[in-house]
Amino acid sequence: MNDIAEHLARMDRDGYTIVENAIDLSLVDALLADLERLERELDAQPAQNLFEGTRTVRIYNLLARGKLYELIPVHENVLPIVEGVLDRGCLVSSLSSIAIGPDESAQPIHCDDQLIPLGKPHSPIICNSMWALTDFTEENGATRVIPGSHKRDRSPELGTVYDDSIAAEMKRGSVLVFNGSLWHGGGANRTKSRRVGIAMNYCAGYIRQQENQQLGIPLEVARGFAPRLRKLVGYGIYRGLIGHIDKCSPVDLLDGTGPRRAMPD
Repeated sequence: MNDIAEHLARMDRDGYTIVENAIDLSLVDALLADLERLERELDAQPAQNLFEGTRTVRIYNLLARGKLYELIPVHENVLPIVEGVLDRGCLVSSLSSIAIGPDESAQPIHCDDQLIPLGKPHSPIICNSMWALTDFTEENGATRVIPGSHKRDRSPELGTVYDDSIAAEMKRGSVLVFNGSLWHGGGANRTKSRRVGIAMNYCAGYIRQQENQQLGIPLEVARGFAPRLRKLVGYGIYRGLIGHIDKCSPVDLLDGTGPRRAMPD
């Protein structure tokens, strides 16, 4: 618990924290191998825009693509920090991979909540994480962050160069967790190797998810999720109200067990 308290203190002060050696390297290796498989099968190619990158391969909706990815949202070394920033009613917003290739330029500095029309600063509504499947270094495109920027009264202007960003360097198997208001962006890759990470993003239970989890994940896949993961992707009710179906939990429709009242008349 002391470790979690320290991480949460850094989240409050700096807007981010790094959980060193959070992920067993056998899982890291398995994820790398499976992402290579998916990239071949899906013929995944870089996008042709500066924000997503012209030499960066992204694979979205990973929870629909294999049992292996079900381990990520509920990971015991990461989820408690996210829950401490948001609360236990938080949701999976998106789960995707990001492989930054050689000669990729730096991503524009941005914050992940800047499309949401709320005045700043505000209480955390988004808490995101980046899993390092390879070492993240200054040279290969480690995520760049501006410490303390989550407390600013505005979002960054896209396309503006900010000289006060620093590289969030970390070893493979580590995880960067950051507030959705933190100014950040993928770094430039000046090496001959890929920088590979998984973006595991969460939002508050009352915020619309970035990826539509209920339609993006086939029902037969979601039915196989563990109870906590079901709630994380949206098959639950936030604070006894938000997300109900005729006063019942959507998990009853997922199971086909029939509606059970979760709210009083």
